[in-house]
Amino acid sequence: MKMPALFVGHGAPMNAVEDNEFARKWLALGRDLPRPKAILCVSGHWVEHGVCATSSAHPSTYHDFYGFPPDYYALRYPAPGDPALAARLSEVLATPVRQDGERGLDHGVWAVLCRMYPEADVPVVQLGLDADRPLSAHYELARHLDPLRDEGILVMGSGNIVHNLSMFRLGNAAPAEWAVRFDAKVRALVAEDDVERLANPGALGDDARLSVPTAEHYVPLLYALAVRRPDDTLTFFNESVSSTVSMTSFLLQ
Repeated sequence: MKMPALFVGHGAPMNAVEDNEFARKWLALGRDLPRPKAILCVSGHWVEHGVCATSSAHPSTYHDFYGFPPDYYALRYPAPGDPALAARLSEVLATPVRQDGERGLDHGVWAVLCRMYPEADVPVVQLGLDADRPLSAHYELARHLDPLRDEGILVMGSGNIVHNLSMFRLGNAAPAEWAVRFDAKVRALVAEDDVERLANPGALGDDARLSVPTAEHYVPLLYALAVRRPDDTLTFFNESVSSTVSMTSFLLQ
């Protein structure tokens, strides 16, 4: 059975505990999608030199955020790892993949999966983002992940189309006009499967420079698009911008 591919706007770790529209949609996805054999997730919160993957059989829960209530740091998502899948990635991606047995799952991964699979019983491998690759090279690398969909593995990118925390207005969720415009533009380009333009957000105008001040949260979108197939149906969900962060997500099924 062909597994879907998924891009999620993960937002803040509070989505892991709050009852909101985003969490409810993630819960529905976990209930409605075919159950994966394993999940391979790329998050905007793990950037390294070179390609790497979590290889622990029991990855820890990373609390890679600051200034939140103490209860947030007590959260755990004890999903098993999949060392065999991690070890295969060098062959699958046709490039060396460093095995990291110490790295845990960051909140770009577990804040979403704790809603989709609250029993933490689906194995998870996180793939790190190679800081030395241009965006187009990330897309070409991720195209090699396509066969995993036929093996029951859910390929998931977790980031944000718009992610500008330096301009985020705490306590004011009213979306910035430029963020709304860029979110809509990217959605249109995804619908058109215009990967050439999506892989060069800097050329998409002034709104892009504000929406993607750094690339790490944007890149996971390309990993989901890289395994898109002609017979996939594209569905957008959680189409929302809060201040200067977009939660817009999409499913390829």
